[in-house]
Amino acid sequence: MAFGWIDEQAEARRRAGLVRVLRARPAQSPLLDLASNDYLGLARHPEVTEGAAEAARRWGGGATGSRLVTGTTELHGELERELADFCGFESALVLSSGYAANLAAVTALAPFGSLVVSDAGNHASLIDGCRLARGTTQVVPHADPDAVRKALGTHEGPAVAVSDTVFSVDGDAAPLAGLARACREHGAGLIVDDAHGLGVLGDGGRGAPHAAGLAGDPDVVVTVTLSKSLGSQGGAVLGPAAVIDHLVNAARTFIFDTGLAPAAVGAALGALRLLRREPERAARAREVATALHTRLTAEGLSAVRPDAAVVSVRAPSPERAVRWAADCREAGLAVGCFRPPSVPDGVSRLRLTARADLTEEQIEHAVDVISRNR
Repeated sequence: MAFGWIDEQAEARRRAGLVRVLRARPAQSPLLDLASNDYLGLARHPEVTEGAAEAARRWGGGATGSRLVTGTTELHGELERELADFCGFESALVLSSGYAANLAAVTALAPFGSLVVSDAGNHASLIDGCRLARGTTQVVPHADPDAVRKALGTHEGPAVAVSDTVFSVDGDAAPLAGLARACREHGAGLIVDDAHGLGVLGDGGRGAPHAAGLAGDPDVVVTVTLSKSLGSQGGAVLGPAAVIDHLVNAARTFIFDTGLAPAAVGAALGALRLLRREPERAARAREVATALHTRLTAEGLSAVRPDAAVVSVRAPSPERAVRWAADCREAGLAVGCFRPPSVPDGVSRLRLTARADLTEEQIEHAVDVISRNR
């Protein structure tokens, strides 16, 4: 039987308690949401949804083709210019997802003969970019600039270091200044994924590279997603104009993919403009994360101190994590559940995402539900 081996793998997942299932959410949910990545609470904001609707009415339901054929609208250009300006970079390129943006940046900037130094805690999209790149990849210990420096010292020729700015599992921040110093000692570039930093860190949410003083530097390239703080969908690469021009000509996930739908572009623009007017949303998201961590640890739970808006609460086993998340859902609270193989250290967790629009009462309710159902 051609796919008989699938049954064996399904049974192995079942025995290990690692079966994933899809759960459709209703348009209006009664659950308190601490599972999504809507950090600023903008996904349903009227200005964001109207931006999506107006873009669809004007430009159509889809981009109609790749960006190099018919898939670039005037809106795409507006978003690229405003993203680059907001984050402090010379140029930007919008792609159909943050995943595609990471594949584009890593594969196009790591040609044959180059070295890619990758943090052990990187997101799957960065890992896949390393796998697809023609350069050689060396994985180094998590958040360790000295390990990056040592790896770069073994190579002659083009090289890049690749890291998340805020790691999606525990919510800890990368030592960006140290990574940049290590790269500059060896003439290497730095590629960082700011998916969980944009909208949360930096002046008014301008991101972790901006906060670290790296925005606009000629040897730094940043990827972002539009699907978290900006409440939309899509991704972008930010960096020097020469790098962005190179991606237009060399990045396969840009060249051969259909352009981002106009509605998503319009929504992202609406959210970005709203964030410019209301920069306090970024600080509020961090305040909520700190409050969740403080109150959960006061209840005796093991939680990692958040550097941005992700709060990670350790669970004793994959099975217990799944049951814990299910019990929280039954009590009216949606939380994330991370377990192997999605977590690099094999430790299962509840993953909570702070939102800028959470009230004090909602924070207290979330802590109470998580504590009672541990």
